[in-house]
Amino acid sequence: MTADHVAVLPDGRQVMLSDEAAARLCCGVVVMDSVVVADNPAVWEATGNLGQKLITQWAGSLPSQIPGLAEARTLYKSFGMDPSRHRPSSEALLRRTLKGQDLYHINNLVDTCNLASLQFLLPIGMYELPLVQGDVTLRTGREGEEYPGIRKGPVHLQGRLGLFDDQGPFGSPTSDSARTCTSDQTKSLLAVIMATGSYQREAMADNNLQISKMFATFSGGKEAFRTVLGGAA
Repeated sequence: MTADHVAVLPDGRQVMLSDEAAARLCCGVVVMDSVVVADNPAVWEATGNLGQKLITQWAGSLPSQIPGLAEARTLYKSFGMDPSRHRPSSEALLRRTLKGQDLYHINNLVDTCNLASLQFLLPIGMYELPLVQGDVTLRTGREGEEYPGIRKGPVHLQGRLGLFDDQGPFGSPTSDSARTCTSDQTKSLLAVIMATGSYQREAMADNNLQISKMFATFSGGKEAFRTVLGGAA
């Protein structure tokens, strides 16, 4: 494991790419403190404006015809996942948008994460940081490893990319877990943006900066940490 595959968070815990997954991954890691959870129509308006731009650009197009979706689809394929069967969360958001359907309004944290995912066209995991137990490793799942998804059944991770802490799996590019999801009481969050190992580190650093500004704007949060793991120079 090289230095650019592991980061130390302000509380001393580590976030790392496993050796077997590092060549296939580039991740943006952002920690926000002092967030305030509430409804915020401003993030809905920003999402609606972005949605209209995407509709103008891509309405009627197949996923294969939208260049920005290739990154997440390639990430899935590199971990043995069929993106047509288990869609990246970013693609699911775009498909709903292009159908003219509003994204679900949950709260300002979830809505901001969806806005960023739709803008970057990359899957983003968002977790309540105090609910994550110990260090975090991004790796492929082993036999029997799974977790209860949010508002859905178990998310199976055998041979697939997932996020793991001392208690087990808690996230993937498809769905976050019920165990570590944010709530109305959330004050501190961890966001992880996922892309392929060939994704440019500079581009991911810009994504980190943008999502940090979004969380600050729409939730009053303060950035505590951000870095890029893996990626191409």
